[in-house]
Amino acid sequence: MVIGQSSTTQAGRAAGVAGETADMGMRRKPPAGVSRGRLLALAVGASLAGSQTAIAQAQGGLEEVLVTATKRAAAIHDVPFSVNAQTEADIRRSGAVNLEDISRSVAGLTIQNLGPGQSQVAVRGVSAGQIIRDQPGVKEQVGVYLDESVISLSLFTPDLDLYDLNRVETLRGPQGTLFGSGSVGGTIRYITNRPDSEALGGSLELDLNALSGGDEGGHLKGMLNVPLNEDAALRIVGYATDYAGFIDALREGAPRQNDVNSGRRSGGRIALDWQATDNLMLSPRILYQEVAADGFNRQEVYNLFANPHTTTRAAIQLGERQQYLLLDEAFKDDIFLADFTLSAIFGPVDMTSITSYTDRNILVSRDSSALAGSVTVHPLGGAGVSVAAVALPSNLQDRTEVKQITQEIRFNSNTEGRLQWLAGIFYSDTERLYRQNLPTPGYDAYIDAALGAGTSAGAANGIAPPDQPYVSRLPYTLEQFALFGETTFDFTPDLHFTAGLRYYQFDEERRFHSGGLFANDCDGDGPGAGCDVVDDTSSSGLTPRLLLSWDVNDELSLNAQASRGFRLGGVNDPLNTLLCGEGDFETFGRFQEFNDEKLWNYEAGLKSRSSIHSFNVSAFYADIEDLQVNLDAGGCSSRVALNVDESHTAGIEVEFDAQLTDALELSLAGSYVQAEFDSTVFHVDGSVVAGLRDNNRLASVPEFQFAAALTYNYFFHLLQADAYVALTYQYVGDRITQPSDQEEGAGDFVSELPYGGATGEEVTPIQLELPAYDIINLNFGFARGDWETVLYINNLTDTNANLSFDRERGGRARLAFRTNQPRTTGLTIRKTF
Repeated sequence: MVIGQSSTTQAGRAAGVAGETADMGMRRKPPAGVSRGRLLALAVGASLAGSQTAIAQAQGGLEEVLVTATKRAAAIHDVPFSVNAQTEADIRRSGAVNLEDISRSVAGLTIQNLGPGQSQVAVRGVSAGQIIRDQPGVKEQVGVYLDESVISLSLFTPDLDLYDLNRVETLRGPQGTLFGSGSVGGTIRYITNRPDSEALGGSLELDLNALSGGDEGGHLKGMLNVPLNEDAALRIVGYATDYAGFIDALREGAPRQNDVNSGRRSGGRIALDWQATDNLMLSPRILYQEVAADGFNRQEVYNLFANPHTTTRAAIQLGERQQYLLLDEAFKDDIFLADFTLSAIFGPVDMTSITSYTDRNILVSRDSSALAGSVTVHPLGGAGVSVAAVALPSNLQDRTEVKQITQEIRFNSNTEGRLQWLAGIFYSDTERLYRQNLPTPGYDAYIDAALGAGTSAGAANGIAPPDQPYVSRLPYTLEQFALFGETTFDFTPDLHFTAGLRYYQFDEERRFHSGGLFANDCDGDGPGAGCDVVDDTSSSGLTPRLLLSWDVNDELSLNAQASRGFRLGGVNDPLNTLLCGEGDFETFGRFQEFNDEKLWNYEAGLKSRSSIHSFNVSAFYADIEDLQVNLDAGGCSSRVALNVDESHTAGIEVEFDAQLTDALELSLAGSYVQAEFDSTVFHVDGSVVAGLRDNNRLASVPEFQFAAALTYNYFFHLLQADAYVALTYQYVGDRITQPSDQEEGAGDFVSELPYGGATGEEVTPIQLELPAYDIINLNFGFARGDWETVLYINNLTDTNANLSFDRERGGRARLAFRTNQPRTTGLTIRKTF
């Protein structure tokens, strides 16, 4: 195959690349009538790592990247829509250790950091704003996959280790036809390297690093590839990482505790590829990972117990990378994934079946002493509850348990004719249990003394244990069924038309059961009465996609598309009426349900490629109906999702790679995105709700984002080694965390809580527009034989960026920013064998 050759039709190339190039990565004697490469390409997420290297060497220039964004293997410049692929080499060069790091080098991809394992993904400005851990009914806007097993879960996108990944694909724009709900903004795919039956091999990686003003960390990772025979191979990956902490905590009556947000990640995966017959390949896999953090990357500006306004308590001005704690905090995320891929060839038709099972358990354990204390000050302080109850340590525990089974079966043509097609069926069954507990030892005694004996027990609603003013249980069941298909027709060898359609059917049931003094009032029986309600949500519809692409010549192609995406609606939790401020219940109580979010995307793109350059540009406009926006329900200590009738995003993305000389490589990526509301949501009194105003910006999306990477390769005579220097620069423009942050006076926080000598009328001014920031990483690499050594400095200028804003109970309890890791200096040693 010759890159840039246009005599083969596009549809034929999609089938041909899979058959021809995959075989380069795992070559052996092919069975009669079929190559092992064809079967490997059918295996979901086939990495095709060997083929990429072979093509790059044959071309003598830039590496050609193959992707499976259309559920077939194809050269990235042949995919007729906007796709980015960060290869294993790209990830190493940029110093990326997680998806957030990768996003800074991908035009149009943004990650809102909301704490360890709680990042929120947006593509092309399609953003609902900040989702909080206690909004389990909200669905994701960007689907995240490991190969083709879905792993995204609203806020809790798994922080997967990047070791032995072939690439990370970003599919921009709605991917509703092939990937369904949750991909309304786009799709992210972690693509793993496949087992290789040709030779025994492996790799090891050791890293040690130190943070400026923080702790030390490091990791040990390894991969072993074991051929079992000429038809089967096993690939085993294992890793263990210690994350250095960099946030310091001030303690009640105790000295400062350093580096409280350290963490750990460990896990591995085992994958098998077995060509059982000439036309059948079986690919089972198991993945298990544990992520744990001792705290959160939260730097506080105000805390009920630590602020400059108190007089009977010591006045405290919290500093950079500091927080105030009465209790230790923790985050845990355990994920088990088992999937099984069956790939078969039936003459002119290929079949692929993917079965996956996921079991996840997530714990977010927070020091909520300030939250519980703020409720005790007001409104319970007015009922005569002792001020001594305010400073009781209180621990909010959010637990999420998910069990999910998915099944996809699809068929596609494998010939090189003018007409190519793909059709499939998808089913998923998800059971999820979300729980909250607020253990506050000693609290009931204060409540019963003020409000009467038995008050706490009477508010339990059958589920709240003693000394827990709030408990909730929310079991969910969600079934999804879909039929999908896509066909490509070549009008001429250079003009290609693709049409796709997906039919979907969703059914969700949720039970909301709460109890305790802080519990919601669902039945009008008064504060603490609790809730026990069942809600159903169902939806069905169609998502079409139309694509047109034209190969102008061997190096240039043009494409255009119109596509639709959707996101399932749901039901909000009842408001905490006891905690609502004046008018809050009347305003936000009417938003009990939220509708499906629907989006039409229109885009045009250009792709140009030669042996020494690659240039991609895409312009898009997305019209969003019933955008689901997440915001604080005033002072109710609740979050709600509500619909904004009309919104849009529009912009342009540019990516450029060039081999400037034999030694010098340059990569550029940038995007401009305008994301705005086109309608207004009003309070019952006619005022605007929380910044949901026509022409206001959507949350968490920078207008400008830019990244550049410059790599110089040379021979280091002193060490007799191949060497390189890589410099990466990443710029992220200003953002807001939620729509209300851009309203006049939004940053002037008044606690309204008379405590510790503060009157409750003091103002804490905060700049809510998150400033633009830039990150510079520098790598020095040396490779000799099977060894590679890399010296690196990440965040060279020690930028302390505000990544998102965190307010607890509308700012009455706590105000903080989440921040990034400081300057990190490290050494990585790699060994292959």
